[in-house]
Amino acid sequence: MITGCDHFAIQVAEVERSSRFYSENLGFKQVERWSLREPYVQRVVGHYPDVTLEIAVLSIPGTELFLEILEYRDVPKQAIDTDTANPGTAHFCLFVDDLETLYAQLLERGVEFVSELQTPTWGPNLGGRLVYMKDPDGIRVELVQTARRSDGTLLREVES
Repeated sequence: MITGCDHFAIQVAEVERSSRFYSENLGFKQVERWSLREPYVQRVVGHYPDVTLEIAVLSIPGTELFLEILEYRDVPKQAIDTDTANPGTAHFCLFVDDLETLYAQLLERGVEFVSELQTPTWGPNLGGRLVYMKDPDGIRVELVQTARRSDGTLLREVES
């Protein structure tokens, strides 16, 4: 039944701040920017008739997918504990060619990480490198340098 994937979305405190973060730090490109108060949208997101949605759509480098960044205005909201163990939180994963360099650059820019770089000792990322970074709202982004996808499909030849 599923025929593809177009985008995934994150809810943030400030759409412009988050859009800049992903553009400046990870090379995402903004392709759309909307402000919506359409009743059908308000109903879909469960905040009829009050919410205004500020939305930025960014293309993700090296993919055909988009990141939709949403700021909900005119409705009550509160920050949540985004710790990775908490039910209801999520993360997304991006493949990276040179994680050591990107990690160093992001640290210099003040980006926060859950840990230092790790070297997997098991699974499809065996011998690769990975780390979780945090965006301005604490949303986790997994950065992975590996030769294989999670399903074992070869991304590139393994260097010997």
